[in-house]
Amino acid sequence: MRAVVQRVLSASVSVGGEVVSSVGAGLLVFLGVEKADTAEDAAYLAGKISRLRIFERDGRMDLSVLDTGGEVLAVSQFTLAADLRKGNRPSFDRAEAPEKAVVLYNLFMENLRENGVRVNAGVFGADMKISLVNDGPVTFVIYSGR
Repeated sequence: MRAVVQRVLSASVSVGGEVVSSVGAGLLVFLGVEKADTAEDAAYLAGKISRLRIFERDGRMDLSVLDTGGEVLAVSQFTLAADLRKGNRPSFDRAEAPEKAVVLYNLFMENLRENGVRVNAGVFGADMKISLVNDGPVTFVIYSGR
C-alpha cells in the first residue's frame, strides 16, 4: 500500500462538476492499494499518518493532524501502484482489483477514524477532479512495507 500525503490548507474532490467532499486545514492522502496488501497494511498506514508530526510549532515540524484538530481527505488512486521501469506505458499489474481495493480503502479510512481523525473521502473509482492548496509545500510518500 502506498500513500502520498500532502499538508494542505484546504482540499476538495469534484465529480461531474460538483464538489462531493472537502476539508479545511489538514491532510490530503492519495492511497494506492496493491495486490499483496492486507488489513494490516491499512492499519499501519492509518496509524502512521494519524501520528505523523508534519505540522509546525515554534518553527519546526512537531504536531500531528490529531494535535492540530485537522481533517484528512482520503482519495483512492490506483496509479500509485504503477510500474514505470520498462517502456513508456505504465503497467498496473501490481494494482489490486477494484472490488478488493475498495474494501482496503474503506478499512484505511475506518482505521483513521478509530485513531480519532476526522475523515472525508473521494468517490472510489470515479473520475475525480482534486483541488488543493498545499501548505509548505509539504509532501511525503509512505509505503506500508511490502
